[in-house]
Amino acid sequence: MVERYPFLVSVPHGGLGVPEEVADRLYLSIPDLVRLSDPATIDLFDYRGRIEAWTAVPVSRMVVDVNRSPFDLPPRRSDGVVKRMTIEGRPVYLPGQEPPIDLVHRLMMEHYFPFHEGIDHRIDEDGVRVAFDCHSMMDCGPPNAPDAGQARPEICLGNHGDTSGAPRPHRLATCPASWIVALAGAFRNEFPSAAVSINRPYAGGFTTIAHYWHRGVPYIQIEVNRSLYESPEGTVDLNRLQDLRERTWRALVAFWEVVGDEEPGHPRGERRQHGARMRSCRS
Repeated sequence: MVERYPFLVSVPHGGLGVPEEVADRLYLSIPDLVRLSDPATIDLFDYRGRIEAWTAVPVSRMVVDVNRSPFDLPPRRSDGVVKRMTIEGRPVYLPGQEPPIDLVHRLMMEHYFPFHEGIDHRIDEDGVRVAFDCHSMMDCGPPNAPDAGQARPEICLGNHGDTSGAPRPHRLATCPASWIVALAGAFRNEFPSAAVSINRPYAGGFTTIAHYWHRGVPYIQIEVNRSLYESPEGTVDLNRLQDLRERTWRALVAFWEVVGDEEPGHPRGERRQHGARMRSCRS
């Protein structure tokens, strides 16, 4: 018997795939795509077999960024769902080779919408009671980022609220403040020397807010600093990565032991009916 926790884990930026129809258009090199993705996060947050639902995007975020609104399209947004510029201000595509609107549409139909439809389906069908959108971040804010040049914490948790997890005026927080505070405490216990922040520098992207709004299941963004598993040159240390994976898992379990009996309110005023805190299935 294997006990699975009622978690959904999504990994939107870990992929490095480049669809054939845009491969010859790209200005960015493969090392660029690696650096501008969330390297190794598909492995870092691979808790399949321990949780109810898991999903990741195999395509590079520089081609299709599923953590953006579907309305953040070029040319209105250069760093939207289909990008024209990187966060550093470099072009994604060769001059004159930016995807035309019909190709943008095809990329979204093949990669963007299936990811989001899959999340809603898993929440509806798999007994999910809390979801985590999992990322990595550079150790310092890159040029053009709101925190450009500033050192970042080891762990950042986001629910679209303020730095205590409370809702901001006229904004919807994607989990109760008590939940994100409990998760921060679990990370601090597991990583005693690490800085753990709430909603700074990242409060969450499109994925967490959209699916909390759609389904009412708490959704928390997790960002881990790449310095926890990468060398200064960007090489992934597999031993450190494995250690980080297990310590992060222990933090998630400890968090659930604190909040798992609670049933937070939902934006539609409904109370979803859930099963036990963990569901059992055959190994």
